[in-house]
Amino acid sequence: MELSGLCPLTTCDALRRAATLAPDVEAVVAADGRVTYAELAREVASVRAALAAVGVRPGDHIGICLGNSTQWVSLFLAIGSLGAVAVPVNTRFRSEEMAYALRQSRVRLLFIADRFLKIDFMKMLRDVCPGIDTTLPDPALPDLESVVVIGDDVPAATRSWKDFTAAAAGPVEPSCSPDDVLLIQYTSGTTSYPKGVLLTHRSMCANAFFSGARMGLRSGDRFHSIRPFFHVAGTTLSILAAVQHATTLVTMERFDPGKALRQMEEERCTHFSGNDTIALMLLNHPDRAARRLALRGAWLAASPTIVRRVIDELGARECVTGYGLSEASPNVAQSAWWEPEHIRVSARMRPQPGTEVRIRDGEILVRGWNVMRGYFDRPEETAQTLTTDGWLATGDLGRLGEDGRLEFVGRAKELIRVGGENVAPAEVEDILHRHPDIRQSAVVGVPDGRLGEVPFAFVILNDGCSADPDELLAWSRDHMAGFKAPRYLVVVQDFEKIGMTASSKVQKKQLAAHAAELLRSESPR
Repeated sequence: MELSGLCPLTTCDALRRAATLAPDVEAVVAADGRVTYAELAREVASVRAALAAVGVRPGDHIGICLGNSTQWVSLFLAIGSLGAVAVPVNTRFRSEEMAYALRQSRVRLLFIADRFLKIDFMKMLRDVCPGIDTTLPDPALPDLESVVVIGDDVPAATRSWKDFTAAAAGPVEPSCSPDDVLLIQYTSGTTSYPKGVLLTHRSMCANAFFSGARMGLRSGDRFHSIRPFFHVAGTTLSILAAVQHATTLVTMERFDPGKALRQMEEERCTHFSGNDTIALMLLNHPDRAARRLALRGAWLAASPTIVRRVIDELGARECVTGYGLSEASPNVAQSAWWEPEHIRVSARMRPQPGTEVRIRDGEILVRGWNVMRGYFDRPEETAQTLTTDGWLATGDLGRLGEDGRLEFVGRAKELIRVGGENVAPAEVEDILHRHPDIRQSAVVGVPDGRLGEVPFAFVILNDGCSADPDELLAWSRDHMAGFKAPRYLVVVQDFEKIGMTASSKVQKKQLAAHAAELLRSESPR
């Protein structure tokens, strides 16, 4: 499929178009302020000139370790406009994880906050790169030549943001092409050594355009997204989706459901983005009923039960669902706001235009313009994931209907094999969410001497509820096949202490380890 002519295929062209068509529309609303598209375009030009003045050239890898902000957006767009590559650094990383990401990606210039959400990033950086107090590069990070600090704690070998911007000598024209790599996206932090996914301007800009169109975004809409900008759901599905449709992006530094509901009300947001955890926290918050929301739609990666509640209780009647992964920029398939409600609620999604999806032994395979170039400096892993004819093996399970719609079943690694039956945790969780006392659930597999594995459920109860685990287990057996029903069930207060990613995904690997420990020590029901 020829994408040129359908939408801008570089971040430069997308921003230029938005600033021309909607100069006075607010582009970003964040903790550090609000900017219109005309103001954002001027700020990006200023940052681009400063980047060029300090020697940034096409192909250079530039790290960003900041919270969601207008400054993050300006940096990201300015880096891309020079044909350089943005490397988002997860603000939840600890010292060793930060060092790995910076070293493996060969970041040359790093923009970093001195502190963020009570985390002292200068201390972390000193732990892995003591040269910031004397001279750079440091042998520990030999590619890191320069660091720009946003904040007051500016070590001797680094420079302040003020000094960085003062270096600009004059206007610098943008220089990027659709096939330039725009981003090195490190995959979710559930493994010790994540891989850096190489995504291009074309793959991210087109993905953002089609996703936003199917969501129903248009100029004048106000799109609330708390997705971290260091995640591809933040860059593609939030920043670039808003820019492609000249929509206002409303964001916050850290997700708090009560504050998010208040912000949605005050900013008159028409759409929001979330996964099952985010949606449930909004739906079940005690302030939700009192908020006068103006929601029209939403983008969700969630089960039918949760989608139904978002439509009925939050008023997002044009809510759509999507499936994707970092390696596909990220959206593979998505429903559309104009489709019948029962299609959207059932999470049956059409592949992105111009892409192919097929199922091989239950696994979803994808081919097309949205597929990554590969993993940075990881040729063996790239060869294991990408076939020679361009198919991406997702490691996810799905079904394709006769109408070509994709149904996401679950992650292959999370599938629970009970005797001779396969059980998708998402299916069990969807049924548990129908119980009136259950706010949220997460299901993992644990070893069983007779059946191989059995489901183990963790649940959070609604406020004021005190359902007994035995009662919930009995209810489960009445509402799903015996092999799917949880064998064990534990009530917890939250998932944050057990395992939650910064993008508000429950970490099933850590939950499974916790379940195994409970079985060894307490013999839960």
